[in-house]
Amino acid sequence: MKKLFTNKLRLLPLALLLVPALGMMKKNKFEHKFQDPSLPIEERVNDLVSKLTLEEKVDQMTNSTPAIPRLSIPAYDWWNEALHGVARADNQYKTTVYPQAIANAATFDSPAVHEMADEIATEGRAINNENLKHNNAAQYTALTYWSPNINIFRDPRWGRGQETYGEDPFLTATMGKAFVTGLQGNDPKYLKAAACAKHYAVHSGPEQARHKFDVDVSNYDLWDTYLPAFKQLVVNAKVAGVMCAYNSFRGQPCCGSDILLTNILRNQWNFTGYLTSDCGAIDDFSAPNAHHSSPDAETASADAVLHSTDVECILGPGSYKTLVKAVKDGKLTEQQIDVSVKRLFTIRFRLGLFDPVEQVKYRQIPLSVLESPTHHAHALKMAHESIVLLKNENRLLPLKKTLKKIAVVGPNAADKTSILGNYNGIPSRLVSALQGIKDKVGASTEVIYTSGTGYVKPNANLKAAVDSVKDADVIVFVGGISPRLEGEEMNIKQPGFDGGDRTSIMLPDAQTTFLKALKATGKPVVFVMMTGSALATPYESANIPAIVNAWYGGQDAGTAIADVLFGDYNPGGRLPVTFYKSNSDLTAAFDDYSMKNRTYRYFTGQPLYGFGYGLSYTAFKYDLLTTPSALQSGKKNTISIKVTNTGKMAGDEVTQLYLSHVGVKMKTPLKALKGFERNFLKAGESKIIRFELKPEDLTLVTENGNSIAAKGKVMISIGGCQPDAQTQASKKTVSKTVSVI
Repeated sequence: MKKLFTNKLRLLPLALLLVPALGMMKKNKFEHKFQDPSLPIEERVNDLVSKLTLEEKVDQMTNSTPAIPRLSIPAYDWWNEALHGVARADNQYKTTVYPQAIANAATFDSPAVHEMADEIATEGRAINNENLKHNNAAQYTALTYWSPNINIFRDPRWGRGQETYGEDPFLTATMGKAFVTGLQGNDPKYLKAAACAKHYAVHSGPEQARHKFDVDVSNYDLWDTYLPAFKQLVVNAKVAGVMCAYNSFRGQPCCGSDILLTNILRNQWNFTGYLTSDCGAIDDFSAPNAHHSSPDAETASADAVLHSTDVECILGPGSYKTLVKAVKDGKLTEQQIDVSVKRLFTIRFRLGLFDPVEQVKYRQIPLSVLESPTHHAHALKMAHESIVLLKNENRLLPLKKTLKKIAVVGPNAADKTSILGNYNGIPSRLVSALQGIKDKVGASTEVIYTSGTGYVKPNANLKAAVDSVKDADVIVFVGGISPRLEGEEMNIKQPGFDGGDRTSIMLPDAQTTFLKALKATGKPVVFVMMTGSALATPYESANIPAIVNAWYGGQDAGTAIADVLFGDYNPGGRLPVTFYKSNSDLTAAFDDYSMKNRTYRYFTGQPLYGFGYGLSYTAFKYDLLTTPSALQSGKKNTISIKVTNTGKMAGDEVTQLYLSHVGVKMKTPLKALKGFERNFLKAGESKIIRFELKPEDLTLVTENGNSIAAKGKVMISIGGCQPDAQTQASKKTVSKTVSVI
């Protein structure tokens, strides 16, 4: 024992010598502090930025940033898209393509949107991980996705409305939050991917004027309609990025706006994430044919940075390259440049791009997850849930699979482009409506096909087209419009379409003419409509017995359509936009951003199909609406109702809660969605649905844009659609008026 103790004493000096040596080894393990993953991100970012020259800092402020070899900082391209699947993936990777965003909104299923976004992030991580192995920083392979688009689809003429979650601020905010939280993940340290809310903030066409038009709306409309979704994503969803819009707002470009950026985004909402311009938007500051709010690119760049626009997405000459000169000319300081650069590197550190691979769980995701069976199944689920049954006279649908002959016609029947929407990836397999129907029926059923008509160009031999299908048992016309006609700043001009926007909301005459001829055959006609926006179909709604709206349904659109047509899936989607009767319902000019007589919240006319509308193959009844005796302002209030599937077929029901303020003397929406839930109910099954009204749900917006607590009477309406006299009489909605105290 004594000998052992003596040996320990002999070893003690050696141990004491090793302690500082080990400490030195630990200290020298990293050449720079920013490389040490054990340090706080803020400390690491500050260290990194302190080592950069002014020129290196400015280089980091465009979407395509170069590497800095002396510090082992890799190149990075900020521009990527993931609206409904990883898009534009360097043309190397096949990815899962979910339904377009407007179709996702039609599901009224925010948990499904959350799951979709998580799967998108999984595929995006796999692609990024693969590229990092090869030091490939190609565009559309990074983890900063410029999605979702949460602009309010205020006017159906806007070509990019397909990218949004519709016309309602509450629905848009709910779906947007689900997308952001799904995409960014729940890891306490690392982002799975970085979402970006766009286009901040008052932006919805016209496409051809977006580089030069100036928007001014009332403070009421600004805070009641245009800002709520952005506030939800910034304040509650903690979105990593925001994109400022092309247009100007009250005389200043949105990417240089005192009101939108400095006052609201950074100061009121305390947004600490990164802000990117839309692509080419900074050039618009000084371009003579655009805003021309700045005399030159240098002044424009300084203005944008001083308003906290951290990244310039370059699409053209680019302006931020002049920032070095702007600093030297005294238009801003290097410390003000540092603020932006630190925000940018903070995002890259939060993505784990400067940490060892083994420490970041998301960097373990393999390429094999692309188009996985789970993702494929969810894409089909989303396509199923997005389909809206608009009309089903005499229960023509579902069709029998034993029909002898089915004619499938129309410009979208065999088209595999329309189902992709825009801002899309490319999957390994696409199922058109025609293919979906062929796959669904047995060998004993003959399926014949002819397009019959173009989208806008009529068939020169209409009689021959009709004669070729007149002996079919049923005719399925798959029409509508296409992403080749509506979209972002497109070089297109055809009847009803101009530059990506629509000059008419009517179904093109060529298709109505063809449908009239098909109707004249005496055979049952089913109209399957593909669109990214509201179509006015007065003839079709009055004369065609069955109408299904399938949007741009993604890679499995055809399978989902066939499942609905033949009864293997009971449709339960709801319209996220108002379908007006005709162009005459659009009483304001397209570029008038006032909400007067726009959307279901302020439209005083009778729509063709209202927001929240959708039929089913079964029937649902609502009763036992339970509320507090009085709603308490400033507190949470629980509302419940019983819904019963009274039909013979199982199916989904979307239960919606609307509030209408009764007898108030200030401006309010006619009605406003404040809750929704999608549930599957078997035939005969009942369920109690509970909604929790939050304090903000019981507030009103004043004329100056302030929120105040609601007082007085409020009508609560709950059902499968928005309330009106007809739906209340049929028990599709149940209403109750209570006091707010």
